[in-house]
Amino acid sequence: MGSAFAAIAQRRSFFERIVLADLDPSRPQAVVDLLHEHDRFGSAGLDASDEDAIVALIADVRADAVLNATDPRFNPQIFDACLRARVTYLDMAMTLSEPHPEHPYEETHVKLGDYQFAQEENWRQEGLLALVGMGVEPGASDVFARHAADELFSEIDQIGIRDGSDLVIEGYDFAPTFSIWTTIEECLNPPVIWEKGRGWFTTEPFSEPEVFDFPEGIGRVECVNVEHEEVLLVPRWVDCRRATFKYGLGEDFIEVLKTLRKLGLDSKEKVRVRDLEVAPRDVVAATLPDPMTLGDRMTGKTCAGTLVTGLGKDGQPRKTYLYHVVDNEWSMREYGSQAVVWQTALNPVIALELLATGVWKGTGVLGPEAFPARPFLDKLAEYGSPHGVLELTP
Repeated sequence: MGSAFAAIAQRRSFFERIVLADLDPSRPQAVVDLLHEHDRFGSAGLDASDEDAIVALIADVRADAVLNATDPRFNPQIFDACLRARVTYLDMAMTLSEPHPEHPYEETHVKLGDYQFAQEENWRQEGLLALVGMGVEPGASDVFARHAADELFSEIDQIGIRDGSDLVIEGYDFAPTFSIWTTIEECLNPPVIWEKGRGWFTTEPFSEPEVFDFPEGIGRVECVNVEHEEVLLVPRWVDCRRATFKYGLGEDFIEVLKTLRKLGLDSKEKVRVRDLEVAPRDVVAATLPDPMTLGDRMTGKTCAGTLVTGLGKDGQPRKTYLYHVVDNEWSMREYGSQAVVWQTALNPVIALELLATGVWKGTGVLGPEAFPARPFLDKLAEYGSPHGVLELTP
């Protein structure tokens, strides 16, 4: 994610310097060398689990903002370090949830982002901003919801994030295009739904299947409920009656995930294997290809979008899908990044530019829907990857 972010940011002039950090310092250095801009890009070694080390690096490079592009397990340390160091914080995935111990498929317990929102007052009192969930989903999808509320609808019934693709990866029967660690987390946790008057509640994984016809040639894909941040973010700022997130995983993908659960291979808890202690999920991740290396084997498009139903500004029923599509062939040719990674990394670059230029302003812990949508949508077009709007029959 960091390398895709850097390749996109390189074409912009709003920043003075970006330092990429990783546990293995050779990885960010390789990205910097590839960019051939050592005056604007630097690298550093950093253990993202070490809050003190993060604070020290922020001070050393005199950072104004930190983009957390790590596994969500490290969110608390990075989030807390940014508050201590008094810098703007951004991430693309929020702190992790914990299922209800007795009623996991009915009630929430620790929700996505609860750790971060619990500190909202601290950030606001310090006059600092933590912009959480600023990828594509969550991220651009939240911006689409805000845009619909501001400019397209007078009354919103449902906001449903719908994600699907026709991506094919040559040579692999099973190869997630995103972190398998995160994929297991969000797909096997109880999905969250929000309803006005009821609040947040959970259901069983892969529930409420529906077939959605995605635009730009992707076609009909079955989508199912999956735990995702938008459902926890959008209702805080956008007035609606129901919010959901559904992902077009495909039957084969779902069966693999179910098998991992049956075998206990989705567990984050370490088990002893001879003289070693390892987490089964880490073993699964280690056996699968790095998503960063799959671009040359991928074909097809990926679509992230927000389906909104309700009454339009004219008072008539309206059903609109606002979306963003990336063709893998294009993203590989133009940026050297596969489509899913590039599509996610694009959005924090835009957000940072809007913050740097003062177009977006805020304090506290906020999601993307807390900011005006139009400047972001204009930037998408300016960056050469505009959003689309599909009007459907209500």
